[in-house]
Amino acid sequence: MAARVLRARGAAWAGGLLQRAAPCSLLPRLRNRSREDSWLKSLFVRKVDPRKDAHSNLLAKKETSNLYKLQFHNVKPECLEAYNKICQEVLPKIHEDKHYPCTLVGTWNTWYGEQDQAVHLWRYEGGYPALTEVMNKLRENKEFLEFRKARSDMLLSRKNQLLLEFSFWNEPVPRSGPNIYELRSYQLRPGTMIEWGNYWARAIRFRQDGNEAVGGFFSQIGQLYMVHHLWAYRDLQTREDIRNAAWHKHGWEELVYYTVPLIQEMESRIMIPLKTSPLQ
Repeated sequence: MAARVLRARGAAWAGGLLQRAAPCSLLPRLRNRSREDSWLKSLFVRKVDPRKDAHSNLLAKKETSNLYKLQFHNVKPECLEAYNKICQEVLPKIHEDKHYPCTLVGTWNTWYGEQDQAVHLWRYEGGYPALTEVMNKLRENKEFLEFRKARSDMLLSRKNQLLLEFSFWNEPVPRSGPNIYELRSYQLRPGTMIEWGNYWARAIRFRQDGNEAVGGFFSQIGQLYMVHHLWAYRDLQTREDIRNAAWHKHGWEELVYYTVPLIQEMESRIMIPLKTSPLQ
């Protein structure tokens, strides 16, 4: 009887030892699995390059302190003609008045894209202080207040964005026409603005042959991680020819390949300038 008890205790002790020892036998497998998990995670986790400066300081022009405002006004279809009329009467007066540190860069109607839409681009020489100064003065401008009141009855909706210009793009300057304009807008994935800037600093040289590059901007206030490229073409066929020609230049396809994954959404507007637009 005693011998049986001893044998049972010995077996139990040995079994317990084996149970405790079993995890040790799995350690190599667990280590391998841990390495595999780490390797798989590295495929999907984007490595962030630490920066010591704001994107705006790294990408914007250092020699200017210009701030841009891009406005989108969706107009009631039956009011578009009247809307254009009052804009052409009032906006050039602000543009030409030296007491306002701002410039009307361009004003358009969308031709292809969102219909019955007006687009205005303003430049404020002096950045945010200039913007504040203009806004304060316009609050005292009776003609502008009447214009805003009349305009409000013609609109369905409106939105705006404050932008900076990329350092490697042309600064928008008045040009003669006739031209059509394309505003290509890109919603980037958060955290990819520096990459976009690095690639387009090289890509822009492929799109300068026909003087079609007007301006390139990125958002600071409003919808963030937005990029806008503004192009001018003689007509739609010229646009098609110039864009197709870029694909025959060595290096363009590689830059497109690397920038496409940075984009969440993109939109193209073909726009016609109003008669009073500095960009014709």
